Amino acid sequence: MAETEILPEPGGASAISAGGNDPVVRTIKVSDVGEAMAAGFRDFQAVPRFGVFFGVIYALGGMALILTAFAFGLGYLTYPLAAAFALIGPFVATGLYEVSRRRQKGLPLSYSGILGVMLQQSRRELSWMAFVTIFFLIVYMYQVRLLLALFLGFTTFTSMSEFVTVLVSTPEGLLFLVVANALGLMVSFVLFALSVVSFPLLLDRDIDFVTAMITSVRAVMTNPQAMFVWAATIFVYLVVAMLPFFLGLIVVLPVLGHASWHLYEKVVEPVDGEAASEAESGT
Repeated sequence: MAETEILPEPGGASAISAGGNDPVVRTIKVSDVGEAMAAGFRDFQAVPRFGVFFGVIYALGGMALILTAFAFGLGYLTYPLAAAFALIGPFVATGLYEVSRRRQKGLPLSYSGILGVMLQQSRRELSWMAFVTIFFLIVYMYQVRLLLALFLGFTTFTSMSEFVTVLVSTPEGLLFLVVANALGLMVSFVLFALSVVSFPLLLDRDIDFVTAMITSVRAVMTNPQAMFVWAATIFVYLVVAMLPFFLGLIVVLPVLGHASWHLYEKVVEPVDGEAASEAESGT
């Protein structure tokens, strides 16, 4: 396995490479998370039509998922379904990464161009990363159903209120809440570590999805404080956005999507050609 080396950066920080042609991971500060969020807000304000477009699609998907659960008498799965639905956010935000990338490079913005790039990505490595995300969603929901059977038996709940009453008023229900939430946090953390950099990296460069996931994990390990703040920010924003029946996602998804792109650019060193171009534009 290639030996990790620490490379000096002009600003005095360090960048970590796994060797070979693997992407180089930079060391960032917690303040960089705030700067990425501010840049995400600016992108959304500059071209809100794209953000609202993807936000509406994501919100409608969440609504359809919950309504379908109720239609099949599975309303008690609303909470875990909403949590699982949040896991696919980075994949849905792929179009928003492209919007930010085009704005940054001064490229024209159009629905055909952005959707065209997303269609091209479906035939590249990003589709495998999407499969990984969906796999985590399915595994999480399977584990929730297993925990329900273990702690609450195979009881059929006639209403959502009956299910909530059992959860908060019985030892088995309270234990289920603790274990299920702990499981959800664990699954979310693992997927966050694998995907926080992977999706924008795969959009930006022609590399394999395994390298992208490894780079993402290295980014989290190199910047634990900044990534913890970023993960907490995503969690808080998504919870607040989902409370009004997913309507808040119309604004929150684009802001987080644009911010994710800008944070990616802070974390991953650009390739030589891009670095030279950025240096020339800055002089």
